[in-house]
Amino acid sequence: MQKPEQIVLESSGFSDFNPVQKMALKKGLLDGRNLIVAAPTASGKTLVAELAAVNAFLNKKKTVYIVPLKALANEKYQEFNEKYNKIGMKTAMSIGDLDETDPWLGKYDVIIATSEKMDSLLRHGLEWLDRIGLVVIDEIHLLDDPGRGPTLEVTITKLLSLIKPQVLGLSATINNYEEIAEWLKADSFKTDYRPVKVEKGICIDDKIHFEDERIIELDSSSEQSTGITLDTVDKKKQLIIFANTRRGAESTAEKVGFDIKKKLPENEKFELFRISEEIIHSIDRPTKQCERLAGCVRNGTAFHHAGLVAKQRSIIEDNFRKGVIKLIAATPTLAAGINLPAWRVFVKDLRRFSGFRGMDYLPVLEVQQMMGRSGRPKFDKTGEAILVAKNEEEAEKLWDKYILGDPERIQSKLGVEPVLRMHTLALIASGMITSESGLVEFFSKTFYAYQYGDLSELEKVLDKVIKILEDFEFIRTGKNETKKSDNPFRTAAELLKESGSEISPTVLGKRVSELYIDPITAHDFIEGIKVFEKKNATPVGIVQLLCNTIEMIPLLSVRKSDMELVESVVVSNSQNFSKPVPNTWDMDYDDFIRSVKTAMFIGSWMEESGEDVIMDNFNVTPGELRVRLDNADWLSYAMSELAWILNKKTILKEIKKVRIRLKYGVKEELLPLVHIKGIGRVRARMLYTSGVRSLEDMRKIPMASLKRVLGEKLAESVKEQLNVKTEEKQSNSGLNSFMGRDE
Repeated sequence: MQKPEQIVLESSGFSDFNPVQKMALKKGLLDGRNLIVAAPTASGKTLVAELAAVNAFLNKKKTVYIVPLKALANEKYQEFNEKYNKIGMKTAMSIGDLDETDPWLGKYDVIIATSEKMDSLLRHGLEWLDRIGLVVIDEIHLLDDPGRGPTLEVTITKLLSLIKPQVLGLSATINNYEEIAEWLKADSFKTDYRPVKVEKGICIDDKIHFEDERIIELDSSSEQSTGITLDTVDKKKQLIIFANTRRGAESTAEKVGFDIKKKLPENEKFELFRISEEIIHSIDRPTKQCERLAGCVRNGTAFHHAGLVAKQRSIIEDNFRKGVIKLIAATPTLAAGINLPAWRVFVKDLRRFSGFRGMDYLPVLEVQQMMGRSGRPKFDKTGEAILVAKNEEEAEKLWDKYILGDPERIQSKLGVEPVLRMHTLALIASGMITSESGLVEFFSKTFYAYQYGDLSELEKVLDKVIKILEDFEFIRTGKNETKKSDNPFRTAAELLKESGSEISPTVLGKRVSELYIDPITAHDFIEGIKVFEKKNATPVGIVQLLCNTIEMIPLLSVRKSDMELVESVVVSNSQNFSKPVPNTWDMDYDDFIRSVKTAMFIGSWMEESGEDVIMDNFNVTPGELRVRLDNADWLSYAMSELAWILNKKTILKEIKKVRIRLKYGVKEELLPLVHIKGIGRVRARMLYTSGVRSLEDMRKIPMASLKRVLGEKLAESVKEQLNVKTEEKQSNSGLNSFMGRDE
C-alpha cells in the first residue's frame, strides 16, 4: 500500500516536499501528534493538511476540515475532490442549513465545514462523531476575531471534550502561536519560508523604495494607483490594489481603467466586452453598480467586495486567474478569503474608521495577509507588496510597523454575554452539561481560560446567562443534596459536579439551540407571536420583528432626509408592531427606527422592487441584499418553528407566507404561482398579468398560450408538473403596499 507521502506528492505533481511540509513531517504529523503550523500565505500549509487527511483516511478515520468562509470551503472541496477521489477518499462540503443533521456526511471521509456549521452539527448530535480522527483548523488565528472567534473556540473545545482527535492548526505568522499550541497540547513551529519571495516596499509620491534599496519611478503625471498599474501591465503582470472602503475600491478600478484600456490588444478588448455582458446579466435588473462594474471590466479592471453577488465575484476571480483582467481593486476581505494571488499587491489605504478612536492604523496581521497575496507560485519567482505613505515620516513608521514589526497577539474573545448566551444554551441542550459546576468546568478548558487563568469574571457572566435562560424557560435548574461517596478517590471536580445546581433543557430551549439563534431573539419572537395572536399579524409586523434582532445587525442607518418617511411609516403601522413604539427620547428609539427602515427595504423586495430600485432607494447593493435576505429567511424559519411548538397555527400560516414572499420577492397574490418549479418572480408576474391567477388557471390555459408567455420548454415542464401535483389552496388577497401606504 502506498504511503501518504507518495500519494500526496503524486496527486500534487511534486517530486519533493518544501521546508514547511518537511518540518511538519519531522514534528510527527503522520504519528498522530497535534501540531500548530505558523507560516506565511502561500507557503504550502494546505499540503500539510492533505498529508494528515490522507494518513487519517488510510487509518480508516474521518477528517473534519474547519474553514472560516464558505468561499474557502468551496475552494478546499474542489482541491480535495480533484486530487484524492481517485484513491477512494470521498470529500463532502457542509456549509448550508444550520438546522440540519446532514446524516449523509457519515458516508464521507473528509468533511469541510465552517465553524458555525460544525457547531450546529454538534448541537444536533453526530452518529459518526467517534469516527473522527483528525480535525484541521484553517486560519486558527481567527480565534481573535470578535465575530467568528468565539464559535471557533467553543467548537474546538467541544471536539476535544467529546473525542480525542489529532488537531492540526494552520495559521499565518502570529506572535503567540506557541500559546495556542500549549492550549491544544500540540507541537508547533514557525517559519518565514515562502516559495515565492515577497519584495516589500513603500511608495512615496511617484517613487517606490524597496528593502534591497531598489527604487522604481512611476509616471509622475499619473495618480499613484494608475502609475503603478501601468507599470505592472507594461511588465505583462497583474495587480491587486487594496482600498479600505467599497467606494474607494470602485473609484480606483474606474479611474485606472481609462488608461489601461489604451494598452490592451483588440482580441483582449473583445473578450473583456463579452465578460462585461456576463456581469450585466448576472442579475435580473442590473443596478448602477452592475453597470459601473461592467464598464470597469471592459477596460481590463474590476472591483471586488461584499456588495457584489456571488456570480459576479466568481466571474471576476476566474478571469483574473486567466490573466484577462489586469487589476482587481478590493476591500481587505479578499485577503482573508480565497486563494487569488497577483504578482504585485498595492495597499493604498492603511487606516480605517474605528469607532471612538476615529481613523486608526490596520492591524499588522491584516496587512501581512494582504501583502501575502503577492507572488504567484506557478508563474513568479518573486512578488512585490507595496504600501503607500504620505511622506517620509509616515514611511518610516509604516516600515517599522508592517515590514519589520511582528503581528499582534491572538486574544480570546469568548468572555462576552451575547456569545455565552448561545453557547451556554447549546451545551445544556445537547446534554454535554448537566450542572453549573460542569459548565464552569467546560469553560475552564477553553483558550479564554488558558489565557486569563482567573475565571471569576467569566463566572459572573455565566451566572447572569443562567438566570436569563431560566427566566425565558429555556432551561430548568435545581439544587441537588450533597451526596456522600464511599469512594475516597473521587475527584474534587466530581464531588463539585454532584453537589452543584442541576441544569436541564426544556423542549423549547432545546429547539432554540438547534435553530442557532440568540436566546434573546427567540424570546422576542415568542413574545411577539403571543402579541400577534391577540390581533391580526401583518407582514409589516412580522418583518419588523425579524429585523429588530441581533442577527440582522447592522441595521440600515436613518439619515435626516429619511426621517420623515420612516416616521410616517411608524405612525401608520403603530398597531402592527409586536411592541409599543418607544418615545423619541428613549434610548432604544434609534434602534427601533433603524429596524423599521430595514423592514421597509425588505418589504420593498417583497413588493417586487428590483435590485436597481432597492439600491437607489435604500443604498443596498445586490450582494448585501442577498446576505440580508438569507438572514431574514433563516430568522423567519426559526420564528415559524417556534410558532409551531407553541401551537399558534394562525400565526404560523402568516409567518410561512412572509417567508415565501421573502424567498421569491413577490406580493401575496403570486404565492400560488411561485410554487411551480421554474416560475420566479418575473414569470409569475407575467402570468398574473396574462390572467393566470391560480394553479387551476394554469391547468386550463391552452398550451399554445402558455408557450407564448413562458417559452416552449418551460411551458411543457409546467404542464407536466401540474399533472402530478395536487393544488395547494393559497390566499390570493394582495397588498397594495407592504407598509400600508397608498401607491
